[in-house]
Amino acid sequence: MKSLPNILSTGRLILTVLMFVALAAAAGGVPYVSERLTPETQFALQRFAFWAFVIAAVTDYFDGWLARKLDAVTVWGAILDPIGDKVLVAGAVLGLMALGAQPAVVLPVGLILFREFTVSALREVGAGKGIKLPVTLLAKWKTTLQLVGLGAELLVASWGAFQLPADPAIREPVTLFAHTTLWVAAIVTLITGWQYWNQTRKALAT
Repeated sequence: MKSLPNILSTGRLILTVLMFVALAAAAGGVPYVSERLTPETQFALQRFAFWAFVIAAVTDYFDGWLARKLDAVTVWGAILDPIGDKVLVAGAVLGLMALGAQPAVVLPVGLILFREFTVSALREVGAGKGIKLPVTLLAKWKTTLQLVGLGAELLVASWGAFQLPADPAIREPVTLFAHTTLWVAAIVTLITGWQYWNQTRKALAT
């Protein structure tokens, strides 16, 4: 049972890769394969990718919760969990770009990726000097907002695949929710990035 959290984290990584490949294939980005896909198969791949993202996002909560509940916190789990988070976010962003994301999405997802890579570098440098950057409560909310926002954007991008109503009265509020959540996520992401940057700067100065 104590290996279950790590199994979930590993499964999240695998699902993320499958999600991205499915989106890339549906968007015509997989040589030899994409050109042979029927529209129905492309829609099926988009639906699979969306649900793979949802399942992977849910496991992001449960692997950490189970690790604490089962007293199964391990070094390997501590490595897998943040990697899984960042790969999931990056995979969803790249998948959205492949599908032709709306212009309103480009800037926030770019800022999110820049912050994630920067903080990863800060953690790596800090670890070499004995500096720890514990995850803050705001950073946990940041991850939640990112996943909700990206999930909503994937749904909007795959609207036709789910055969959802084309009525603007339905689609536009969902799109507005997706864009707003993603922008809020980007702002919170930048705030937490600045906090980690400032924390690392102060620790290196001492």
